[in-house]
Amino acid sequence: MYCADVSLVRSAGLQRFRQTVEALGGDADLFARQAGLPPGALDTDELLVEDTAIAAVLETAAAALRCPDLGLRVASAQEMSLLGPLAVAIQNSPSVADAIECTSRYMFVHARDLSLSVVPDPDGVAGVTGLRYAFRAWVRPLPQATEMTVLFLHRVVGFLVGGGYGLRSVDLPHRPVAPVARYTEAFGATVRFGRPAAVLRVPTSLMRQPLAGVDATLRGLALAFLSRQSPGPRTGPAARVRAVVSQSLGTGPTELADVARALAVHPRTLQRQLVAEGQGFTEIVDDVRRARARAYLTTTDMPLAQVSRLLGFAEQAVLSRCARRWWGMSPTAVRRRAQR
Repeated sequence: MYCADVSLVRSAGLQRFRQTVEALGGDADLFARQAGLPPGALDTDELLVEDTAIAAVLETAAAALRCPDLGLRVASAQEMSLLGPLAVAIQNSPSVADAIECTSRYMFVHARDLSLSVVPDPDGVAGVTGLRYAFRAWVRPLPQATEMTVLFLHRVVGFLVGGGYGLRSVDLPHRPVAPVARYTEAFGATVRFGRPAAVLRVPTSLMRQPLAGVDATLRGLALAFLSRQSPGPRTGPAARVRAVVSQSLGTGPTELADVARALAVHPRTLQRQLVAEGQGFTEIVDDVRRARARAYLTTTDMPLAQVSRLLGFAEQAVLSRCARRWWGMSPTAVRRRAQR
């Protein structure tokens, strides 16, 4: 049986990593290379990278910089905008419970094997509920990545309700890697270590709290976009391939075997499914590249060399050849025409 052992997440999870590391005098690019992250992963939100690489770059940098609270520092600098359209849907949810449910349903957009769920209080206290962050059952998350994600979740909840929300305590599954006082400062509550799971213990009443300034139209648009991103089993093979390729450009070769691995099917099986749907794998990759290239060339001023890397091309000359095939003109000409 062909199966996927690698979990992929969006590089948006590393937002503010570069700034945090460089403020500490570190070389963010060096740490990224040591962790096996692709070029550009620290500077764009859209790359699909291995979860182990994100965890590794945090642990590597924390050790090299002798900064045991690096994950907390990165999370403290991150903005809710890193969630992209999901942030729009969350902010415009009718209540906190709706926001959590929305996050849980569309978490796959950022990390397919992460989950956020509402659970009974681990201590069985009446009037208290747990927000549980979990990963694949067979994976033991590393401390820095866990702390970064849980603190970011805490800050998102605070942002939604406009401040403090009565956080009772925080459970983390590992032993403290930084002074305990640092955790208390970051969360503003007691943090307990060596617990069965990562959990924010919150008042049950929080879930019923309505959110202010909700725009139902914006929420509907965001949810419609998110629903189209799902490479789930009810979606046709071509749509699933398109979703994976769209998120994978720039992370390495987007070959049939790589995409099949991400979809947990055998490459030959995926190829047969595409043929049955009247689609070709090479054509899908080309379509995704063309659309992404046009977006980069017409809506940004990033150098052509960087555009080439983000499209997964080995050199800028390949982008030039593709642009002439797609549009009959050079990348520079496409950009100038858009500016005019």
